[in-house]
Amino acid sequence: QVRLVESGGGSVQTGGSLNLSCAVSGVTFRRTWMVWFRQAPGKEREGVAGIYTSDTMAIYAYYADSVKGRFIISQDIAKSTVALQLNSLKPEDSGMYYCATGKARRWELADGYGHWGQGTQVTVSS
Repeated sequence: QVRLVESGGGSVQTGGSLNLSCAVSGVTFRRTWMVWFRQAPGKEREGVAGIYTSDTMAIYAYYADSVKGRFIISQDIAKSTVALQLNSLKPEDSGMYYCATGKARRWELADGYGHWGQGTQVTVSS
C-alpha cells in the first residue's frame, strides 16, 4: 500500500550539491510527517530533515543541527514527492539516505516510522 522510492543520490566532491527525491504513494500528507534519514557505516540512523503537514494544511520544516542552513526539505503534494536539496556537502554527509513517513511524535527518531524506502547512496569525497 504505502510505497516510498528514493532517487537522486550519487558521488560528489566536497562543496557540491545533490537533489534527492522520494516518490510517495498510498500516503495522506495531512497530519503526517515526511522525513529524510541517513545512515553511515558504524553509525545510528539519524533524522536529517522532516516536514509536517498540519490539520489545517500548514507546513512546517525541521532540520538536524548538522545540516541546518545547508539542506532544504520540501514536498509537492500534487506530484506526491518529497525532495531534499543537499548543498555545501561535506564528507561527513556521506551515507545511505532514506525517506520515511508516519505519525511520529518526535520526527528525528527512526523508531517512530513504519514505512521506509530502499535508500539512495550519497558519497562526498574530500
